[in-house]
Amino acid sequence: MSTQRKAKSALGTIDQFEESQVVDFLKNQPDFFERHADLLAHLSLPHNTGAAVSLVERQASIMRNRNEKLDKKLRELVQVARTNQDLSDKTHKLSLKLMAADSVVAALQAIEEALRRDFGSERAAMVLFIADHVSPELQSNNFMRRVAPDHAALKPFATFMEGAKPRCGQIRDAQKDFLFGPENTEVGSAALLPVGARSEIGMLAIGNQDAHHFHPAMSTDFLLRLSQSVSAALARFQHQFH
Repeated sequence: MSTQRKAKSALGTIDQFEESQVVDFLKNQPDFFERHADLLAHLSLPHNTGAAVSLVERQASIMRNRNEKLDKKLRELVQVARTNQDLSDKTHKLSLKLMAADSVVAALQAIEEALRRDFGSERAAMVLFIADHVSPELQSNNFMRRVAPDHAALKPFATFMEGAKPRCGQIRDAQKDFLFGPENTEVGSAALLPVGARSEIGMLAIGNQDAHHFHPAMSTDFLLRLSQSVSAALARFQHQFH
């Protein structure tokens, strides 16, 4: 390596070393420019427009951007809190109605009405595991479907029922056809809720046209509370199912 190139390399190393020292120094001395305010008049930074702005102006701009981001985040958190409170109130309202229900038919009607009116459900299906020879007065309809606990159509739901917790996302065609009927091709995603601690009573499905409305990464706290309320209500009439 020539002497000239060695000199340039050495100077580059020195410049980088000195620059890092300056950065460390300013980080450790946040009040440096307060003690040397006259230096600010000699400093300028390039702006996106190509014009030069003072360090103070640049700092003010950065702070404004940070404040805007924080304000946006705060508004989002407030909206989430309001939504959660609204869902909590509606779940409590449903729980009171279920406590007052004097029959499984009345309980199912309260659940169906709440899902449609209060929770904006586009499509919902309640599946109850009822033996063929019991509760002949409880017939399947557009909302409720009764099936024997060992029905072959339940096999696609085996993993869900073993997990015994709400599950969200897109569902397989076999599951969709069983829950909502083969004609309901508009169901893009669904939430599956166990009814009973281990899905021993049945399951509740809530469908949505949007394929991303229910997704695996979403919080299931509200769905869990809804599942618990429905399970507690129907458990009162479980002796009629076997």
